[in-house]
Amino acid sequence: MKQQLRIFFTAVMFFTRLPCPRWVDHDPTYLTKSSRYFPLVGIIVGSLGACIYLIASFVFAHSISIVLSMIATILITGAFHEDGLADVCDGFGGGWTKDDILRIMKDSRIGAYGVIGTICALGLKFLCLLEMPHGVIVPAMISGHALSRFAGVTLLYTHPYVRSEDVKAKPAAEKMDIPSLLLAGIFGLMPLLLFKDAQVLWALVPVFVARFWLGRYFRKWIGGQTGDCGGATQQVCEVVFYLTLPLVWKLY
Repeated sequence: MKQQLRIFFTAVMFFTRLPCPRWVDHDPTYLTKSSRYFPLVGIIVGSLGACIYLIASFVFAHSISIVLSMIATILITGAFHEDGLADVCDGFGGGWTKDDILRIMKDSRIGAYGVIGTICALGLKFLCLLEMPHGVIVPAMISGHALSRFAGVTLLYTHPYVRSEDVKAKPAAEKMDIPSLLLAGIFGLMPLLLFKDAQVLWALVPVFVARFWLGRYFRKWIGGQTGDCGGATQQVCEVVFYLTLPLVWKLY
Protein backbone atom coordinates (compact mmCIF):
# COMPACT_ATOMS: atom_id res chain seq x y z
CA MET A 1 0.00 0.00 0.00
CA LYS A 2 2.80 2.43 0.89
CA GLN A 3 4.49 1.66 -2.41
CA GLN A 4 1.31 2.53 -4.33
CA LEU A 5 0.96 5.74 -2.34
CA ARG A 6 4.51 6.67 -3.28
CA ILE A 7 3.80 5.92 -6.94
CA PHE A 8 0.64 8.05 -6.77
CA PHE A 9 2.39 10.98 -5.08
CA THR A 10 5.17 10.70 -7.66
CA ALA A 11 2.54 11.27 -10.35
CA VAL A 12 1.15 14.24 -8.39
CA MET A 13 4.65 15.70 -7.97
CA PHE A 14 5.52 15.27 -11.65
CA PHE A 15 2.30 16.66 -13.12
CA THR A 16 1.22 19.30 -10.62
CA ARG A 17 2.58 21.85 -8.19
CA LEU A 18 0.55 20.48 -5.32
CA PRO A 19 2.48 19.77 -2.10
CA CYS A 20 3.62 16.18 -1.58
CA PRO A 21 5.18 14.32 1.37
CA ARG A 22 8.91 14.86 1.81
CA TRP A 23 9.66 11.19 1.23
CA VAL A 24 8.45 11.48 -2.38
CA ASP A 25 11.00 12.30 -5.09
CA HIS A 26 11.57 11.80 -8.82
CA ASP A 27 12.93 8.28 -8.41
CA PRO A 28 12.91 6.78 -11.95
CA THR A 29 11.59 3.46 -10.61
CA TYR A 30 8.41 5.07 -9.27
CA LEU A 31 8.16 7.62 -12.07
CA THR A 32 7.97 4.81 -14.62
CA LYS A 33 5.04 3.22 -12.75
CA SER A 34 3.26 6.51 -12.05
CA SER A 35 1.52 6.64 -15.44
CA ARG A 36 -1.27 4.45 -14.06
CA TYR A 37 -2.33 7.34 -11.85
CA PHE A 38 -2.21 10.15 -14.45
CA PRO A 39 -6.03 10.14 -14.94
CA LEU A 40 -6.49 10.17 -11.15
CA VAL A 41 -4.36 13.30 -11.07
CA GLY A 42 -6.77 14.62 -13.69
CA ILE A 43 -9.69 13.95 -11.35
CA ILE A 44 -7.93 15.95 -8.65
CA VAL A 45 -7.09 18.84 -10.97
CA GLY A 46 -10.59 18.88 -12.46
CA SER A 47 -12.21 18.72 -9.02
CA LEU A 48 -10.12 21.62 -7.73
CA GLY A 49 -11.00 23.62 -10.83
CA ALA A 50 -14.68 22.80 -10.34
CA CYS A 51 -14.48 23.93 -6.71
CA ILE A 52 -13.00 27.26 -7.78
CA TYR A 53 -15.82 27.62 -10.30
CA LEU A 54 -18.51 26.90 -7.68
CA ILE A 55 -16.99 29.28 -5.12
CA ALA A 56 -16.47 32.04 -7.68
CA SER A 57 -20.02 31.67 -9.03
CA PHE A 58 -21.40 32.95 -5.70
CA VAL A 59 -19.70 36.28 -6.38
CA PHE A 60 -18.96 36.59 -10.08
CA ALA A 61 -20.75 36.08 -13.35
CA HIS A 62 -20.83 32.69 -15.05
CA SER A 63 -18.15 33.66 -17.59
CA ILE A 64 -15.74 35.08 -15.01
CA SER A 65 -16.12 31.98 -12.81
CA ILE A 66 -15.14 29.77 -15.76
CA VAL A 67 -12.06 31.87 -16.49
CA LEU A 68 -11.00 31.75 -12.83
CA SER A 69 -11.44 27.99 -12.86
CA MET A 70 -9.28 27.65 -15.96
CA ILE A 71 -6.60 29.85 -14.44
CA ALA A 72 -6.67 27.72 -11.29
CA THR A 73 -6.08 24.47 -13.21
CA ILE A 74 -3.23 26.08 -15.14
CA LEU A 75 -1.61 27.23 -11.89
CA ILE A 76 -2.11 23.80 -10.32
CA THR A 77 -0.38 22.01 -13.20
CA GLY A 78 2.15 24.72 -13.98
CA ALA A 79 0.74 24.82 -17.54
CA PHE A 80 2.38 21.41 -18.03
CA HIS A 81 0.06 20.20 -20.78
CA GLU A 82 -0.46 23.61 -22.36
CA ASP A 83 3.31 23.82 -22.76
CA GLY A 84 3.28 20.43 -24.48
CA LEU A 85 0.59 21.61 -26.88
CA ALA A 86 2.56 24.75 -27.72
CA ASP A 87 5.74 22.74 -28.33
CA VAL A 88 3.91 20.27 -30.59
CA CYS A 89 2.30 23.09 -32.58
CA ASP A 90 5.70 24.72 -33.06
CA GLY A 91 7.51 21.46 -33.82
CA PHE A 92 5.08 19.94 -36.27
CA GLY A 93 4.12 23.31 -37.71
CA GLY A 94 7.68 24.41 -38.42
CA GLY A 95 9.60 21.15 -38.88
CA TRP A 96 9.73 18.98 -41.99
CA THR A 97 11.93 16.15 -40.73
CA LYS A 98 12.01 14.13 -37.52
CA ASP A 99 15.18 15.82 -36.34
CA ASP A 100 13.79 19.28 -37.05
CA ILE A 101 10.53 18.56 -35.24
CA LEU A 102 12.29 17.19 -32.15
CA ARG A 103 14.77 20.07 -32.13
CA ILE A 104 12.04 22.71 -32.34
CA MET A 105 9.94 21.01 -29.64
CA LYS A 106 12.92 21.01 -27.30
CA ASP A 107 13.49 24.75 -27.79
CA SER A 108 12.31 26.65 -24.70
CA ARG A 109 11.15 29.57 -26.83
CA ILE A 110 7.57 29.63 -28.14
CA GLY A 111 6.77 30.46 -31.75
CA ALA A 112 3.74 31.66 -33.67
CA TYR A 113 2.29 28.16 -34.10
CA GLY A 114 2.53 27.53 -30.36
CA VAL A 115 0.89 30.82 -29.43
CA ILE A 116 -1.93 30.37 -31.93
CA GLY A 117 -2.53 26.75 -30.93
CA THR A 118 -2.65 27.56 -27.22
CA ILE A 119 -4.99 30.52 -27.71
CA CYS A 120 -7.32 28.42 -29.85
CA ALA A 121 -7.41 25.59 -27.30
CA LEU A 122 -8.05 27.87 -24.31
CA GLY A 123 -10.61 29.88 -26.26
CA LEU A 124 -12.53 26.77 -27.28
CA LYS A 125 -12.50 25.43 -23.71
CA PHE A 126 -13.90 28.70 -22.42
CA LEU A 127 -16.63 29.00 -25.07
CA CYS A 128 -17.69 25.36 -24.70
CA LEU A 129 -17.96 25.59 -20.92
CA LEU A 130 -19.77 28.93 -21.25
CA GLU A 131 -22.49 27.28 -23.36
CA MET A 132 -23.05 24.42 -20.92
CA PRO A 133 -25.86 24.49 -18.36
CA HIS A 134 -24.69 25.43 -14.86
CA GLY A 135 -25.48 21.98 -13.46
CA VAL A 136 -23.34 20.18 -16.03
CA ILE A 137 -20.13 22.19 -15.79
CA VAL A 138 -18.79 20.45 -12.68
CA PRO A 139 -19.03 16.86 -14.03
CA ALA A 140 -17.84 18.12 -17.43
CA MET A 141 -14.71 19.67 -15.91
CA ILE A 142 -13.84 16.62 -13.83
CA SER A 143 -14.54 14.17 -16.64
CA GLY A 144 -12.74 16.31 -19.21
CA HIS A 145 -9.53 16.41 -17.21
CA ALA A 146 -9.59 12.71 -16.32
CA LEU A 147 -10.67 11.32 -19.69
CA SER A 148 -8.24 13.46 -21.68
CA ARG A 149 -5.35 12.34 -19.48
CA PHE A 150 -6.31 8.73 -20.06
CA ALA A 151 -6.38 9.39 -23.81
CA GLY A 152 -2.92 10.92 -23.55
CA VAL A 153 -1.51 8.14 -21.41
CA THR A 154 -2.53 5.47 -23.94
CA LEU A 155 0.28 6.78 -26.12
CA LEU A 156 2.68 5.21 -23.62
CA TYR A 157 1.18 1.80 -24.42
CA THR A 158 1.01 2.12 -28.20
CA HIS A 159 3.98 4.35 -29.09
CA PRO A 160 7.71 4.15 -28.30
CA TYR A 161 9.47 7.09 -26.69
CA VAL A 162 11.71 8.70 -29.30
CA ARG A 163 13.79 11.18 -27.30
CA SER A 164 16.65 9.11 -25.84
CA GLU A 165 18.60 12.07 -24.45
CA ASP A 166 15.78 13.38 -22.20
CA VAL A 167 16.82 11.71 -18.93
CA LYS A 168 14.32 13.49 -16.68
CA ALA A 169 11.14 12.90 -18.68
CA LYS A 170 11.96 9.49 -20.17
CA PRO A 171 10.98 7.36 -17.12
CA ALA A 172 7.49 8.91 -17.11
CA ALA A 173 7.13 8.16 -20.82
CA GLU A 174 8.26 4.52 -20.74
CA LYS A 175 5.93 1.87 -22.18
CA MET A 176 3.21 0.93 -19.70
CA ASP A 177 1.90 -2.57 -19.08
CA ILE A 178 -1.68 -3.79 -19.50
CA PRO A 179 -2.63 -3.74 -15.76
CA SER A 180 -1.46 -0.12 -15.50
CA LEU A 181 -3.39 0.75 -18.66
CA LEU A 182 -6.57 -0.83 -17.28
CA LEU A 183 -6.22 1.00 -13.97
CA ALA A 184 -5.67 4.27 -15.81
CA GLY A 185 -8.79 3.52 -17.85
CA ILE A 186 -10.87 3.03 -14.71
CA PHE A 187 -9.78 6.40 -13.33
CA GLY A 188 -10.23 8.04 -16.73
CA LEU A 189 -13.79 6.79 -17.28
CA MET A 190 -15.07 6.80 -13.69
CA PRO A 191 -16.04 10.52 -13.56
CA LEU A 192 -18.53 9.93 -16.38
CA LEU A 193 -20.73 8.40 -13.68
CA LEU A 194 -21.29 11.94 -12.42
CA PHE A 195 -23.56 12.56 -15.40
CA LYS A 196 -27.22 11.60 -15.04
CA ASP A 197 -27.63 10.48 -18.66
CA ALA A 198 -25.91 7.45 -20.17
CA GLN A 199 -25.79 9.08 -23.61
CA VAL A 200 -22.71 10.97 -22.44
CA LEU A 201 -20.84 7.79 -23.34
CA TRP A 202 -21.22 8.76 -26.99
CA ALA A 203 -18.75 11.56 -26.29
CA LEU A 204 -16.05 8.89 -25.98
CA VAL A 205 -16.19 8.22 -29.72
CA PRO A 206 -14.85 11.56 -31.03
CA VAL A 207 -12.37 11.78 -28.13
CA PHE A 208 -10.70 8.53 -29.07
CA VAL A 209 -10.99 9.22 -32.78
CA ALA A 210 -8.97 12.37 -32.09
CA ARG A 211 -6.52 10.41 -29.96
CA PHE A 212 -5.93 7.73 -32.59
CA TRP A 213 -5.58 10.33 -35.35
CA LEU A 214 -2.97 12.16 -33.28
CA GLY A 215 -1.19 8.89 -32.52
CA ARG A 216 -1.06 8.05 -36.22
CA TYR A 217 0.20 11.54 -37.01
CA PHE A 218 2.98 11.33 -34.40
CA ARG A 219 4.08 7.92 -35.62
CA LYS A 220 4.17 9.09 -39.22
CA TRP A 221 6.38 12.11 -38.55
CA ILE A 222 8.61 11.13 -35.60
CA GLY A 223 8.06 7.39 -35.25
CA GLY A 224 6.59 7.51 -31.75
CA GLN A 225 5.86 9.97 -28.96
CA THR A 226 7.43 12.38 -26.52
CA GLY A 227 6.12 13.98 -23.34
CA ASP A 228 5.02 16.98 -25.42
CA CYS A 229 2.93 14.67 -27.60
CA GLY A 230 1.16 13.38 -24.51
CA GLY A 231 0.48 16.92 -23.32
CA ALA A 232 -0.87 17.96 -26.71
CA THR A 233 -3.08 14.87 -26.85
CA GLN A 234 -4.49 15.70 -23.43
CA GLN A 235 -5.32 19.26 -24.47
CA VAL A 236 -6.87 18.31 -27.80
CA CYS A 237 -8.95 15.48 -26.31
CA GLU A 238 -10.20 17.74 -23.50
CA VAL A 239 -11.36 20.30 -26.08
CA VAL A 240 -12.98 17.59 -28.22
CA PHE A 241 -14.85 16.25 -25.17
CA TYR A 242 -16.24 19.71 -24.35
CA LEU A 243 -17.18 20.26 -28.00
CA THR A 244 -18.99 16.92 -28.18
CA LEU A 245 -21.15 17.20 -25.07
CA PRO A 246 -23.62 19.79 -26.43
CA LEU A 247 -23.87 17.83 -29.68
CA VAL A 248 -24.66 14.61 -27.80
CA TRP A 249 -27.42 16.28 -25.78
CA LYS A 250 -28.87 17.87 -28.91
CA LEU A 251 -29.00 14.58 -30.81
CA TYR A 252 -30.25 12.45 -27.93
